[in-house]
Amino acid sequence: MATAPIPTPLTPTRTAALVAVAAGLLAALLALWAIDSAAIAAGFLAAALIIAGAAAAYRLLAPAAPAAPSDTDWTLARSLVAASDDAVAVTDRAGRLVCANDAFQSLFRGFPTPPGLPLDDAGVAALGAAGRAAWRDGEGRADRLQLDDQRLSASVSRAGADADLLVWRFATAVEQDLAGTLATLLAGPTGAQLGRNGVMAALIEADGRVRAANPVLAQRALGRSDAELVGRDFAHLLITDSRGLVRFEREGLEGTPLRVVQIPFADGDDGPVLVALLDDEDGTPAIGASASAHVRSLVSLMPFGMALVDRDGRFLQMNDAFLRAAQVDASAPPLYPGDLVVREDKGAVADAVRRFAGGATHSADMAVRLKHHPDEPVALTIAGARGLGDAAVLLSLKDNSEETRLKREVAQATKMQAVGQLAGGVAHDFNNILTAIIGHCDLMLMRHSPGDSDYDDIQQIRANSNRAAALTRQLLAFSRQQTLRPQVLQLPDVVSEVSNLLKRLMGETVRLDVHHGRNLGAVRADPGQLEQVVVNLAVNARDSILAANPRGGGTLTIRSEAVSTAEVRALGNDVLPPADYTALIVSDTGGGIAPEIIGKIFEPFFSTKDKFKGTGLGLSVVYGIVKQSGGWIFAESPPGEGARFTIYLPVHAAGPVARVPTRAPAKPVETWGTGTVLLVEDEDMVRAVAERALTRQGYSVLTAEHGEAALELLETSGRPDLLISDVVMPTMDGPTMVAKVRERYPDLPVIFMSGYAEEQLRRSIDLDQVAFLPKPFSVQQLAEAARDALARV
Repeated sequence: MATAPIPTPLTPTRTAALVAVAAGLLAALLALWAIDSAAIAAGFLAAALIIAGAAAAYRLLAPAAPAAPSDTDWTLARSLVAASDDAVAVTDRAGRLVCANDAFQSLFRGFPTPPGLPLDDAGVAALGAAGRAAWRDGEGRADRLQLDDQRLSASVSRAGADADLLVWRFATAVEQDLAGTLATLLAGPTGAQLGRNGVMAALIEADGRVRAANPVLAQRALGRSDAELVGRDFAHLLITDSRGLVRFEREGLEGTPLRVVQIPFADGDDGPVLVALLDDEDGTPAIGASASAHVRSLVSLMPFGMALVDRDGRFLQMNDAFLRAAQVDASAPPLYPGDLVVREDKGAVADAVRRFAGGATHSADMAVRLKHHPDEPVALTIAGARGLGDAAVLLSLKDNSEETRLKREVAQATKMQAVGQLAGGVAHDFNNILTAIIGHCDLMLMRHSPGDSDYDDIQQIRANSNRAAALTRQLLAFSRQQTLRPQVLQLPDVVSEVSNLLKRLMGETVRLDVHHGRNLGAVRADPGQLEQVVVNLAVNARDSILAANPRGGGTLTIRSEAVSTAEVRALGNDVLPPADYTALIVSDTGGGIAPEIIGKIFEPFFSTKDKFKGTGLGLSVVYGIVKQSGGWIFAESPPGEGARFTIYLPVHAAGPVARVPTRAPAKPVETWGTGTVLLVEDEDMVRAVAERALTRQGYSVLTAEHGEAALELLETSGRPDLLISDVVMPTMDGPTMVAKVRERYPDLPVIFMSGYAEEQLRRSIDLDQVAFLPKPFSVQQLAEAARDALARV
């Protein structure tokens, strides 16, 4: 698939996150008026701000789903990356840009290849180091990258089935976006509301100058509007007396003492700081049990994982979200944070907790592996807590379950694509062998009549060869390389066409229920292949029902229904793109699918049936047909409810609906002919059987083993009546050779024979008026193709 940019992410999500976090910070300031002690208020404010900062990190820095290789199913990858608000790019092992989304193009004004981005030398070096770390360790990170007037952070992760890709994700630094949002809120109605509740707040830049302030602070500090306060040195607005009490310079030493609370929400010393000023009538800092309980109540209400740790490194409190994210049994909680992680990470966690409990400022993020899920690193944020009673350290643990699920889905899609390519290649080579076997059987049957001693043996060989040919068609179906004949149709027509067959397949013990919804949109698909999908799912359902209840009594239900775009969005499925679909649901009352294997059921040759009772290709074929038809398939197995497969096929917007034709038995046709046929095929066994078959039908046959040999032969033999060629050959392939021949003979009829799908070949063959003969083919099919091609001249 072409490396087209991924659709633009939805930026309102990021904006909403910033506004929510900033509003949370200022709402925390609002709560200060309800707390009697200024020190209690300051501690409560700091805790709330730290929590809000963790929320910002959670909402704004959530990692994007890793990209799949460029030859995988990009529909899935596009859906996953579109969920990210960040600029995303994918590079391969050779350092080439494989894919990038529109946010990346907008941010960097084009598609430069990481790490060679328009950054300063230090930024490029840091980005290169992050890339090397990702190749080595699987993850890398670079912070404080400067792009013009923007500060960026970058995370790099290794991805792909063969770990041969790097996913680069760039996000605008949280403190930069958050500072702008806070400045807007402080200068607006929110800042005024803070003032009415006795809270003066200002946003101070790293150089100490005021970026924004609420009106009450400007009035107290200057006696006039806040506009004149912006750009002033904040320190010059305050004075300190001999006892260390802080007052406004304008009010002098007789003014009301102030409690100053500083909340840095960015790492380092060059980030902005939110400063809150509270009137402190008595200047006696203290914190009581009621305030500590209030903070714990606040932590328990947080929607994301938060925990409090005392100065000895013991847990004081873990909220419900933290318990879920850490997969902790609430009845037997761990004593220390190190008890949550694997043995290799215990020391690093303990050292970080000890450092922050001892007075370290700001916060730190750590990638740790939980004891119950060691294969998936999670982000643990650690920050020092002041004014929270016994609590000395705040921990925030992000629930990565959704991200992990998306990663597994991408990995599964990548694996399925890789296996499909392998299966398609094997099927192509196998088709050449089967073409020779079936052709020789046909030639032998021409010399034997029923009753001969060898006739039945030859028929048995031919029958088994046809079974093998069906197996290769299943492999091609899984790899999405089979030939489809799509038409616009209604799903109820397809189900109706196979309903009698399904009733016979179900037998007397399994009941078949069919229900069709109203206002179903037409879909574009191959009716024969859709029938194969329904039959395969029905046979699997029957086997599951009989395995669960050998005496029968189960029910197979087939339903079709319309699914609108709004309903798709309401499903909350990250993989299914929003669109109008017609859904086909096949459910049963069997034993269901075990959770540990439901992710493997679409893999080829995976089967839960007894040995010799299945090929393991039934669901693989279903998967391939649905994906090649532009649809989606999902398997579910709720406990005690059997299995349910839901297929979503996009509604076709235009075109008449075709009725599924009833198949009529083929009538024998005359295949004798005359003329000269040039046969070009690199496989000796296929060339030999095709030459003999055409000769027996009355044609004069010229043969060549590749394209260059065919061109040399035409120099001496003159124009043939028909050209039959393989597509993929050494030295010169079929399409190149035919293009050169057409320069001399523009109207020469051509037949391409190949084990690959016709649709796949036609996309790569820019030639008109060519016929296609899929391998393996019989002598009869080859003769009919030659007759039809000559008849069109």
